[in-house]
Amino acid sequence: MATQQRATAQKASQQSKSKAVPPNGGGKIPQATKVPQAAKVPQTAKKGQKPVLKKLDFRANEFVVYPAHGVGKIERIEEQEVAGIKLELFVVSFEKDKMTLRVPTGKAKAVGLRRLSSPDIVKNALKTLKGRARIKRTMWSRRAQEYEAKINSGDLISIAEVVRDLHRGGDQPEQSYSERQLYEAALDRFARELAAVEKIDEQAALKQVETALTRVAA
Repeated sequence: MATQQRATAQKASQQSKSKAVPPNGGGKIPQATKVPQAAKVPQTAKKGQKPVLKKLDFRANEFVVYPAHGVGKIERIEEQEVAGIKLELFVVSFEKDKMTLRVPTGKAKAVGLRRLSSPDIVKNALKTLKGRARIKRTMWSRRAQEYEAKINSGDLISIAEVVRDLHRGGDQPEQSYSERQLYEAALDRFARELAAVEKIDEQAALKQVETALTRVAA
């Protein structure tokens, strides 16, 4: 009798355990109980650690473009202490202008520092030179401001538009002094970046620009 009671108790225990197994079979943990990857705390968020600021990854001896000054070269990356705060700086030299700028690495993106234009952008910029000039019928002072803003934007295609619009062929009226200044500034910016991208000297780059502009005049 005791043996029969023990067998009955064991059978009841097994039935109770079988009911605890989830219906998806195999005893697997239901999907909802798994910890999602996004719930994990990132290493940078751990207590006592400073958040890592994303900065532009430029290297020494790399050519870059600073919107207000054009093509420059990163001579080195150095640290300076200002008012008790350590700053990491890109030291950018502009050989033609005999000038050196120090740009905080954390603010490089905000000031518009960028890499040289891609071959596709250069191709589109040269194509822009071949287009017809688009002259707005507004006062020269306003147009001059717009041209200057385009030059200082650092955008190669915008600079190409200035070169195209202010270029004068042999059978066209000569430029005024202020027009000539803006034209030469835009031409210089364009040629310097073209030379850096294609790894040629500036004279060869200028010839490419002149060729494109001559086709327009023809």
